Amino acid sequence: MEPVLEIRNLNVDYGLGDKAVRAVRDVSLTLHKGEVLGLAGESGSGKSTLAYGMTRLLAPPGVITGGEVIYHPPSGQAYDVLGLSDRALREFRWAETAIVFQGAMNSLNPVHKISTQLTDVLRAHEPKMSEHTRTARAREMLKLVGISPDRMDAYPHQLSGGMRQRVMIGMALILQPQVVIMDEPTTALDVVMQRQILGQLIELRERLGFSVIFITHDLSLLVEFSNRIAIMYGGRIVEQAPAATIYRDALHPYSKGLLSSFPALRGARRELAGIPGSPPDLAGMPAGCSFHPRCPRAFEPCSSAIPVLGRPDVPDGAGRSVACWLHPAEQTVG
Repeated sequence: MEPVLEIRNLNVDYGLGDKAVRAVRDVSLTLHKGEVLGLAGESGSGKSTLAYGMTRLLAPPGVITGGEVIYHPPSGQAYDVLGLSDRALREFRWAETAIVFQGAMNSLNPVHKISTQLTDVLRAHEPKMSEHTRTARAREMLKLVGISPDRMDAYPHQLSGGMRQRVMIGMALILQPQVVIMDEPTTALDVVMQRQILGQLIELRERLGFSVIFITHDLSLLVEFSNRIAIMYGGRIVEQAPAATIYRDALHPYSKGLLSSFPALRGARRELAGIPGSPPDLAGMPAGCSFHPRCPRAFEPCSSAIPVLGRPDVPDGAGRSVACWLHPAEQTVG
């Protein structure tokens, strides 16, 4: 599969100097064309920081301290997003990579109509487009995400939570970007609406051909809708594998803990088991594997040496990677 976005050894800090807190630590990921890549982990694991870092949307005091974000356009040479000028970065955002933020009500301007906010995107990136064409494109996009074009003149407070989130998805797709980053887009919605919106998103992906990075703490959603899943803990990727492989045979104890925290949709009933303890303090990370204070299977190397993310020595190890001393790896996998 061809890559569309490659994150190479990305590091993100909050603050400067000795008091800086490293929220993302040497993260490497590859998103392929047409793929849905799920990114899971508890709150504070670095998921959203990674998304904002790769798109250079970090608010102060967030600072990118190392790494590359290589974008592969449909035509032309690949380039590093972190090296773009301010003007090139404005052209890159929404046109090549768009983000659907967690709170649609906070992302939409409450004093502007939906039509204005949709056409503003076109006005900024397609200044030569006529007003009539912009309006027609906005109506088409609303219809595509399941909202009647009659709601064009509605204000955000006149729409339900699910409709507002659909508007945000439509706004993200209106310029037909190659990559859509979804940062917990369904957290505030009920389960039925979550499934409707995600099902529609997958249908749109199949129709339009864009790639998705889907960020959430709900691993059950990723198992259902993602092609591949990466698990984050303490600012690092600790496991990466196809979604079905993670669900069937997760290798990292943290991944197994996340899987055990939600009920199965079918099969025999089982008792849910949470992960003991709390996520690590990023300002004072434990030595060795950052998960070892909470890990039920920790042993001697875990408290002193950081495991390398690489291909595990298991029968189905191809295409997956894990950072755990239970499955030591020699070759680093991006």
